[in-house]
Amino acid sequence: MTVRRGRLIAVEGNSGPAVAAAARSVARELRGTTACGVSVWDASGIFTDLAAAEAGIAAPSARTLTLLYAADLAFRVRWHIAPALEAGESVVAAPYIESAKALSVAAGLPKRWLDELFAFAPKPDMCYRVNAGRLRDKSAARLGYSEWFTGALVANGHALDPVKLRARSTEYLNSLEARRRCTLLTPGEVALLKKPQTRRR
Repeated sequence: MTVRRGRLIAVEGNSGPAVAAAARSVARELRGTTACGVSVWDASGIFTDLAAAEAGIAAPSARTLTLLYAADLAFRVRWHIAPALEAGESVVAAPYIESAKALSVAAGLPKRWLDELFAFAPKPDMCYRVNAGRLRDKSAARLGYSEWFTGALVANGHALDPVKLRARSTEYLNSLEARRRCTLLTPGEVALLKKPQTRRR
């Protein structure tokens, strides 16, 4: 029996709005050929709860934010991603692992620790990165994990300002693309995704 294989598609980048828009676009295109949903950060509500309690607690450090992201991702994997893939559906994860690693490395956390922390997450079938334009607002509202992370570090008095953090995280994503670990998302790449992927059972 030939069945369609569910695919895990990671969309990465250091602009929350750009990543979210790209993920919606990919899912919309794929729904013409397969069942496809989008898994977004804060699905567990961890960051929403943190925002509600923000007035009474200190701004979290880069390590704490990364641990919270990993906990939220574990929730997404268990309740969103794994069940959909097992059912033969595709999932667009936006962001997934590399966006969080890019920000954490930019803030000075060790890459080896990050690799170990995210080892639980299934490897994506495809990893795409989204290029966003220049940072329009240095005090950008928390529109995505990237903006949240940067805003928290600024509030915590981190030595790097938002522009430098963004530049360093972009360097990390550029290195992934150079090593062919991620591909720049273009209309042509989306068209290739629409080709059916099957396996024998």
